[in-house]
Amino acid sequence: MADLETRYVFVTGGVASSLGKGVIAASLAKLLQSRGYSVTIQKLDPYLNIDPGTLNPYEHGECYVTDDGAETDLDLGHYERFLNVPTSQDNNVTTGRIYRNVINKERKGEYLGKTVQIIPHITDEIKRNIMLMGTRHKFDVVITEIGGTVGDIESLPFIEAVRQLKWELGYRAMFIHLTLVPYLSASHELKTKPTQHSVKALLENGIQPDVLVLRSEHDLSVDLRKKVARFCNVEPDAVVQSVDVKSIYEVPIKMMEQHLDEIAMRKLQLPMKHEADMGDWISFLEKQKNASEKVNIALVGKYIELPDAYKSIIEALNHAATYNNKKLSLNLVHSESVTEENVAEKLKDADGIIVAPGFGQRGIEGKIVAVKYARENDVPFMGICLGMQMSVVEFARNVLGFNMANSSEMDHSTPYPVIDLMENQKNITNMGGTMRLGAYGCKIKKGTKAYEAYGKELVKERHRHRYEFNSKYITDYENAGMIASGTNPDTGLVEIVEIPSLKWFVSCQFHPEYSSTVLKPHPLFMAFVKASIDNSSN
Repeated sequence: MADLETRYVFVTGGVASSLGKGVIAASLAKLLQSRGYSVTIQKLDPYLNIDPGTLNPYEHGECYVTDDGAETDLDLGHYERFLNVPTSQDNNVTTGRIYRNVINKERKGEYLGKTVQIIPHITDEIKRNIMLMGTRHKFDVVITEIGGTVGDIESLPFIEAVRQLKWELGYRAMFIHLTLVPYLSASHELKTKPTQHSVKALLENGIQPDVLVLRSEHDLSVDLRKKVARFCNVEPDAVVQSVDVKSIYEVPIKMMEQHLDEIAMRKLQLPMKHEADMGDWISFLEKQKNASEKVNIALVGKYIELPDAYKSIIEALNHAATYNNKKLSLNLVHSESVTEENVAEKLKDADGIIVAPGFGQRGIEGKIVAVKYARENDVPFMGICLGMQMSVVEFARNVLGFNMANSSEMDHSTPYPVIDLMENQKNITNMGGTMRLGAYGCKIKKGTKAYEAYGKELVKERHRHRYEFNSKYITDYENAGMIASGTNPDTGLVEIVEIPSLKWFVSCQFHPEYSSTVLKPHPLFMAFVKASIDNSSN
């Protein structure tokens, strides 16, 4: 709506972290989008890192990369998967970035000698970053998720900033607060006191929630919800439950059944354009529910203890399995545990094998063994980023006879650096934000598996790496049966390699998982899963 003033929804959390603020935010956004509004979601993260780019996956899960090259929180992956709309660096703001911006302005003299303080300078910078989503990007509705829980000292400047924005924006802003209603099995009771205390903490910070979303393992009675409404100063119909479901993609439908989108539209004074059209979404859920047969995929990586490190890959596999009318059966295999002696046992049930991205030496030999098993046994294979690089190293060692071949990241003295540091990375010393990041073009050769998957010659995919295929070896590879089926049209960087003689052996330097959404599964994952299904039936 061209003349609509942007509305802002702030989502806060209480009682415990990891209750699903991002999924609730994405669900509301999806419902509003289905009603014809342009919607985006923003994450405010309270940690002091500039971005998650230097964080260990064990600390923060997957680092999600946007088209414009921002390293961001994994919740942005949820946002894109739900909305099918690209995010940008403006969609993820950390405390570190806010403080850096303010200090840079102070050093330049932009504050005209004033004492720089949390209020108003830090809070003003937070407000500016929130408002950018409406002023620069022109969305009708901006939903801002505030990381952490109310009461955390790190979140206080964000809470104060959105409190101020509510008073400045009036009806154009609203608050949704997500809390936990725990079930005490010993007494068979659902307890609302944690929610009451959480709302009290929010009120102490000057914020009255407009909507409460109660996370619970059990259905909440009408009387219990009325009790929460009474004690928390919220209208009874604005107390919504979020009960555990099998798939996060069911949450928008659960929220629609409780009219969360209508409540938000009423409070934000948004005109009712048309009814929510969730037909395609419901069709996806029905496919997911009705699939009876499984496709068995082995994911080989070194962060297996924390599946969130591979969140986008797992979701992309789920999308592809659903659209291939199968249920995903995922076997997470720790690459450090894989050896020549046990690989056949660990991967014997796999219809398809993926070797995951990562950094550093740990676990790479297990990845190489897994690649060898897939290649020699003609099991459909997909390598992503480091997974692609290890498939190149494996081929060099076991087909080309380059016994000491390696990536120069792992072995600086290798006589065969088949994977080498990119030329423009050689003088970089800072770690944060300095890799090859964001979307770049890839030209695909006709007649290849990659072309068959994409159905076109030129695509754009997102990257996050410093090392690349060493093109001086390309003739050796192609003469021995591994071809470069995708290259960057500007630099010649090898983006995709494949072995045409095998059923489906495709590795890519980029991260296709970042681009897979509920209503638009990624073509490479679709092709890989289909090849895996065909393999299981042979």
